[in-house]
Amino acid sequence: MSDPVARRILLAGFFSQLLCLGIARFAYTPLIPLMSGAGLTEALAGYLAAVNYLGYFAGALLAVRLKDWQWKFYAYRIGLVFAVLSTLATAYSSDPLFWGLWRFLAGLSSAASMLLASGLILQQLAARGAKAELGLHFAGLGLGIALVALLVELFSVAALSWDQQWLALSVLGLVLIVPAWRWLPAPHLALSSNNTDATPLALPRSFLWPLFLMYFCAGYGYVVTITFIVAMASLNAELTGFGNWAFFALGVGAAPAALLWDRVARLSGYLVSLRWALLLNALAIVLPVLWSQALALLFSAFLFGISFVGCVSLMLTMAGRLLPAKPAQLMGKMTLCYGTAQVIAPAISGYLAKQSGSFDSGLLTASVITLSGAAVLTLLIRRTASDHLAMRGGS
Repeated sequence: MSDPVARRILLAGFFSQLLCLGIARFAYTPLIPLMSGAGLTEALAGYLAAVNYLGYFAGALLAVRLKDWQWKFYAYRIGLVFAVLSTLATAYSSDPLFWGLWRFLAGLSSAASMLLASGLILQQLAARGAKAELGLHFAGLGLGIALVALLVELFSVAALSWDQQWLALSVLGLVLIVPAWRWLPAPHLALSSNNTDATPLALPRSFLWPLFLMYFCAGYGYVVTITFIVAMASLNAELTGFGNWAFFALGVGAAPAALLWDRVARLSGYLVSLRWALLLNALAIVLPVLWSQALALLFSAFLFGISFVGCVSLMLTMAGRLLPAKPAQLMGKMTLCYGTAQVIAPAISGYLAKQSGSFDSGLLTASVITLSGAAVLTLLIRRTASDHLAMRGGS
């Protein structure tokens, strides 16, 4: 991208993903085993993850309700502050109620980066006549996951306690907030009022509802692995010590995934690409159950990173293409479905793990639900085979 301002806009999104997703949201995953010493059980870990996704759900509702681009911009910046604050505050208490509060705020911050920032970036790029692309923005998600996995591993080798690690990550968050805050400019006045109407989505329900159902299934499959992959390894003697490296492999797979799936969508269309992403995701989820070895865990995590980012980036990019004037409205409605599953699934999986002593039943359930989403999408593809809504990915 030759326009330096457009590049900085995308980099603002990249750094917001590092902060809000990598640190505030996903540092929790590799730190779950360490926090068990402070009273974090498998069931409580699941409930806290559900509270985090409830915050994300609330952020998605906010994204739908906010029509004015200036208010979206202010909410985005508040989300950045919540990311740093929730990371810092988690270190100062082991009370489950306080942990729940900070996980909720971390969820709000992740919605600010995923939804509000995505919409703001697409609008800013459109205003500058630049290509509407979010590949660099979403690369921050994967690199953020890889970064926190590596940092937690290094911090653990250095014998830092769980609360010291949260403190160290909050210092990094203070560095990341600077470009995320400064490089995304306020919306132009011409843009700040063009999304104030409450016009319903001009898309047929016969297209939207299967898409929403599919995304619910994708959300259920995604959240079980992303929340418990490190804890899952710690419960298996053959996988001891590999949990953080699996999370690192997940981030490495996720980093280039948005760019990869953009290319796939240009060849086969968004819906077919989404189906491939779901099928790969279902396979990645169930692999550790079928093959309980370190190599399988690492490959599963890498494949999971590629596939779950594919689902998210394809859905959000498709929302921007279907409703370019008000992408955040459709993004928000999609994410409400994704977020509903994310509230339900961790609590169920954490409870099942507490009862059985392993995450196998939770992973099998998640894989089956993800496959169900792929089946729903197959029916939608057949129905829209000759329709423009099947959406080729080309410009």
